[in-house]
Amino acid sequence: MQSKARLVVMVLSFFVIAALVQPCMAGELHNKLAAESTIEQIVKRGTIKVGMDIFVPWAMKNKKGELVGFEIDVAKQLAEDMGIKVEFVPTKWSGIIPALAAGKFDVIIGGMTVTPKRNMKINFTRPYYYTSQGLLANRKMTEGFTIEDFNSPEVTIAARLGSTGAVAAKANFPKARLRLFDDEPAAVQEVKNGRVHAMVGGQPLPAHIASESPDTLKAFGEQLMKEPMCFGIRKGDVDTLNFFNNWIEIVRAKGWIDEKYSYWFESTQWKDQLQ
Repeated sequence: MQSKARLVVMVLSFFVIAALVQPCMAGELHNKLAAESTIEQIVKRGTIKVGMDIFVPWAMKNKKGELVGFEIDVAKQLAEDMGIKVEFVPTKWSGIIPALAAGKFDVIIGGMTVTPKRNMKINFTRPYYYTSQGLLANRKMTEGFTIEDFNSPEVTIAARLGSTGAVAAKANFPKARLRLFDDEPAAVQEVKNGRVHAMVGGQPLPAHIASESPDTLKAFGEQLMKEPMCFGIRKGDVDTLNFFNNWIEIVRAKGWIDEKYSYWFESTQWKDQLQ
């Protein structure tokens, strides 16, 4: 009987100790994860590293060689509100998600929209704005075309590699031939030179480019795909996701995002700044 009593006491003691130790271990783990979060590392470093690619009007070079654009303003305002500096890390779009995962920078702020395929590799914040894809065509090659006429095996359409413009082109014009380029300027040049019939790109690029060369190019008004724009961050980082989500809510509520979007997407006042 005594041995059984001792066994019962030992078992109960084990569970009591486990119950006391488990919260301590959980607390230590929580503190460790919080200390290792990207947002904590950014604060300690005093600089946020932002991955982006060059494309109009999200991020461009002005006449002084400085980065300007909608996403540049967003990233600068984020850094200012955090009381830190911002460092931009230009990265080819096709490799921007692997670069984020590899720790080359802290966050993607570069007109990135959410797709299931991308979301399997990285996490996304809530949307801070929405964009759409549009069609820019060579006027001579597509004379008399309606939007439906581009869905033909005789038509070649360009898009940027790894972009949702390429997704929109496949979805809207599955019968057309698709050519992919590392950046949008190269795709636009192919349209201008008549080597492709059209290109699909994020608005307002098609409308702006067409307005510069109305005799050569034409923009179609149809919205090919509406998409939410979000920050991209590495997986498993709840604290960083929480901070960015709350910051987005604050600046949207103040109307700051709408103001910047209107300037960069609905006006051309900024064009004389560019190289």
